[in-house]
Amino acid sequence: MRAKAWGRIARVLHSKWCTGFAVLVALGIAASSWTMAPHAALLPAFAGLGAWTVGNFLLVPLRWRSLSASGQSRRWHLRVYAEAEVLGLLSPAHAGTDLWRVHMLRSVGMDRANAVVDVAADRLVGGIGIVVVALLGGATLPPQLLVAVVAGAAVVLAVGLVLRRSRPSIAAAVPPRRALARGVLMSLVYQACAIGLLMGTVAAVGHAIAPMDMLGVVGASQVAAMIPGVHGAGPKEGALAAGLVAAGVPLTAAIGAISLAATLAWLPALSLGGISYFARRRAARTAAPLAA
Repeated sequence: MRAKAWGRIARVLHSKWCTGFAVLVALGIAASSWTMAPHAALLPAFAGLGAWTVGNFLLVPLRWRSLSASGQSRRWHLRVYAEAEVLGLLSPAHAGTDLWRVHMLRSVGMDRANAVVDVAADRLVGGIGIVVVALLGGATLPPQLLVAVVAGAAVVLAVGLVLRRSRPSIAAAVPPRRALARGVLMSLVYQACAIGLLMGTVAAVGHAIAPMDMLGVVGASQVAAMIPGVHGAGPKEGALAAGLVAAGVPLTAAIGAISLAATLAWLPALSLGGISYFARRRAARTAAPLAA
C-alpha cells in the first residue's frame, strides 16, 4: 500500500504538468527578485556570475564525485547536480538538491542507506568549508551552532564506528581521508567563487567592498544559511544585507546587490539543469517503446 502511494507521488512529480509548474514558479521568483534590484551594470554582474557558475556547477559536482562510491562518471554527476540545483533553489535549505541526488543514486542501483551516506558526506564536507570561511572572515559563530557541530561530529563518529562493525557495506561508502581533504579544499575554492558573485553584484550597483570584509560577510551569511529559508528571501540574505551595510554599503544598494545575485543564480540553473532534465525525459520516452 505504501509502495503504491509513493508510486503515485513519483508519477505526479515527474509529470509534465508538475515540471511546467516548477519552471513557472522559478521564473516568477526570478522576476520578483529582479524588480527589487536597481539599475545595474551588466559586466561586473556577469563576471561574478561566471565565477559562481564554475564553482557551483563544476567544482561542487566534481567534489561530490570525488567523495562518492557510486562509480558514476563525471558527466553523470555534472548532469544530476545541475538538475538538482533547480529543485534546490525552489526548496528551503536547498533540500530538493539532496533529495534528487539520492533519487538518482538509487536509480543507478545504490540502496537507500548508501545513497543517503553518499550525499551526506558531500554535505558535511561543504559544511566544513562554510565554517572555515566563517572563521577566516572573523565571523562569530553562535554558541548553539558550535554545540551542534560538536554534537553532530560525535554522532557521526559513533555511527561510523557502529557501521564499521555491523554494516561493512555502508561503512565502505564513507570516503577516505584523502578524498575528504581534497573535498574541503574544493569547498574553499567554491566559497571564493561565491564571494566573486557577490563582489560582482555589489560593483554592479555602483559600490565596492574590500575582499577581506566580503569574506567575513559571506562567512556569516553561509552560517545563517543553515537555517531553512527560501532562496532570495531567507536568513542568508538577511545576514548578507546586515553585513554589507556594516561594511559601508547603503541599504538600498545592499538589497539590490543581493536581489541581483539571487536572480542571476537562476540563469545557469534553469539553462543547465533544465536542459539536462528535459533531455533525460526525452531519452526515457524514446527508450520506452524500444524496451516494450
